[in-house]
Amino acid sequence: MAPRRVVVTGMGIACPLGLGVENVWKRLVAGESGIAAIQSFDTKDLPAKIAGQVPAGTRETGGLDLSEWIPVKDQKKMDRFIQLAIVAATEAVEDSGWKPGEDDEEGRCATGVMIGSGIGGLPTIYEASVQVFQGKAKRLSPFFIPSALINLASGHVSIKFGFKGPNHSAVTACATGVHALGDAARLIALGDADVMVAGGAEAAVSEIGMAGFCASRALSTGYNGTPQQASRPWDEGRDGFVMGEGAGVLVLEELEHAKKRGAKIYAEVIGYGMSGDAYHITAPSETGDGAYRSMKAALRSANLTPGDVQYVNAHGTSTPLGDDLELGAVERLWGGDARGLAMSSTKSAIGHLLGAAGAVEGIFSVLAIRDGVAPPTLNLETASKDSPIDRVAKVAQERPIRVARERCARPNSPSPPAHPWNRCWRSCGRGGRCSAA
Repeated sequence: MAPRRVVVTGMGIACPLGLGVENVWKRLVAGESGIAAIQSFDTKDLPAKIAGQVPAGTRETGGLDLSEWIPVKDQKKMDRFIQLAIVAATEAVEDSGWKPGEDDEEGRCATGVMIGSGIGGLPTIYEASVQVFQGKAKRLSPFFIPSALINLASGHVSIKFGFKGPNHSAVTACATGVHALGDAARLIALGDADVMVAGGAEAAVSEIGMAGFCASRALSTGYNGTPQQASRPWDEGRDGFVMGEGAGVLVLEELEHAKKRGAKIYAEVIGYGMSGDAYHITAPSETGDGAYRSMKAALRSANLTPGDVQYVNAHGTSTPLGDDLELGAVERLWGGDARGLAMSSTKSAIGHLLGAAGAVEGIFSVLAIRDGVAPPTLNLETASKDSPIDRVAKVAQERPIRVARERCARPNSPSPPAHPWNRCWRSCGRGGRCSAA
């Protein structure tokens, strides 16, 4: 039996540019940055003092007030990454319009959740360990363990909405968000679910999280006084990535299921590829081979050639080594078609959301398709490496993204489908490589 087709019918986001897909997208395209000095804890002993954090506010103003989303008594039972996952998932489910009631047991059992995280409840674990060290072990909350477990992001979302289908979590560092989307799409394609609520969440902007990445010399430290200039992918002045927090969640759905209920369709997921560098625990292979093979696999899965793709949302973390290796991998795969390609890094505006990055950037890719706009790479003043690829420096570009706007779901289909859904493709990864189409 041929794999079933999978489409995107809902999206939700919480990130340093705020809450709400349309609000965040508007700010991103306008070239705004969500990176600022850290105010939530003392950074005097840290060389990196900036990050991208979800702004406070109300849902109406595009900020976060947890009391609007989660009862206060329940907030204490979960780490911040789970809270952010619930916020993004709630928007995505509401956007999709898919809410099977208690009398629809079949619909609830056919709906699953797959929300991953690269690190999970690190701040909660740190706070509990300090409490134990201080001789206060007997005062630990009984919710300490479940509040920190990565799979409880999916668990809380399934409980909130009564979704009884596959319940799973991806944990693959920076590739987590895209792995969650790709794996969830495959569950639908293979008939294990009709609908999946999928994405990633991360909240590691904490004393221990920042200290750990500072110790590995991965973070930017040269722009503490000018935080909005710190994340600068492909720019010769970059000196490391900027930590970010947030969550991105998409509702994926089997095509006929979505059509039957009259759902709006943002995009079709038509390909997915994975690979591993087998090289180093943090650094990418010097040849960029892992990224090359994952992107090639995604295109093969989608039955596309590189020339069919007009936009790539890059991993683009703003690290001296990783950026140019990724650029080289894309140039290698695209060959002569590289001159027609736009590739930008939206981490320049929100920082690196670790396990949430791929899902949030997946949402940006879908919106780029929908609106025919490539979002900008902020702070790209002087490129560290020449390339025929347009990296959309500083200003968003309106441009035809033809693959996204084709109504034909596969090249050379005998006839176009009845619904004008789009197609998207992106690549992500470091160490673990993942591409989704």
